[in-house]
Amino acid sequence: MIKLLKDWLNRRFSDPQMFILGFLLLLGFIFIFYLGQMLAPMLAAIVIAYLLDSMVNSLQRLRIPRIVGVFLVFLFFLACLFFLIIGLLPLISRQIGQLIQQFPIMVGAIQKQLILLPEKYPDFITAGQIRDLLAFITSEFMGLAQQLLSLSLASVRGFIMAIVYLILVPLLVFFFLKDKFLILNWITGFLPENRGLATEVWKNVNNQILNYVRGKVWEIVIVWAITYATFSYLKLQFSMLLALFTGLSVLIPYIGATIMLFPVILIAFFQWGLGTEFVYAVVAYGIIQALDGNLLAPLLLSEVVDLHPVAVIAAVLVFGGLWGIWGLFFAIPLATLFHAVLKAWYNHFATPKSIEKEYLAMEQPQE
Repeated sequence: MIKLLKDWLNRRFSDPQMFILGFLLLLGFIFIFYLGQMLAPMLAAIVIAYLLDSMVNSLQRLRIPRIVGVFLVFLFFLACLFFLIIGLLPLISRQIGQLIQQFPIMVGAIQKQLILLPEKYPDFITAGQIRDLLAFITSEFMGLAQQLLSLSLASVRGFIMAIVYLILVPLLVFFFLKDKFLILNWITGFLPENRGLATEVWKNVNNQILNYVRGKVWEIVIVWAITYATFSYLKLQFSMLLALFTGLSVLIPYIGATIMLFPVILIAFFQWGLGTEFVYAVVAYGIIQALDGNLLAPLLLSEVVDLHPVAVIAAVLVFGGLWGIWGLFFAIPLATLFHAVLKAWYNHFATPKSIEKEYLAMEQPQE
């Protein structure tokens, strides 16, 4: 058994290209894990430049010089950033402040309703169960209040970091776009020549992730806009804040939509109680999520990421457990990378064998 395992390992991992691919992946994960926090502005700029580069390429296909396309796309990026800072951020921060102020009142209203449940449904729930539930809600609320207090105490540091990001990230985005090929040539100069398998994996991952990210950006914007228009029409409080997080929830497949249901129910219940408007708000949220999952996402992301739903959920659980909220957001790209590595590894070793079988089958005389 040990000899079979050793032979299999020698057969699969003695190839220099497999060794180079594994070394590059390990180096990348170590780099992000240990230096990711320090280089966060650079990593954010790389992601933004990666998205904007497709717009530059589209302008180049229209026979616009790359340097001109870079300036046009960078000006568009600055305009979007200015709109977010001046137009959207004050509204979001104001609604967050209002929600923090009203949150204790919401919790108190829920407690009053829960206390009445044993009287209405004595066969299903007891007063002791309600007391345990209220104790749990109170402890969770105290923990949340402590976290908010710690955030407020660190607001000065957060403000300084925000200023640093606002200066460094746009500057880095511009240089990554302008000097893209110069930087790539410099990086590839340190790589070994026998890297065909790593190049194959990169091409596969690059095409899939680029299309995935582009589709997800459109999905976030569309879900955000439709949710905001719907909640504003229903006159639901904190409609912009709820719409924003509903749009971002599409980054966490299956789980994000479920998580966002609870704040929608909480705010609608606090505003209207168990009335008709409450039902309208919850049903409208359910319809939006159903349309997103069954119409919008398949339309924007059709065959972009060839992963089974079970693999998607497993990726969300694994990477979310490893890296928290960032692991949840990047679970699908990381799963795509893992899938591409496995596929390239299998094809690298299985293709010659299959070709040999087909050739031998063709050489056999037919009866």
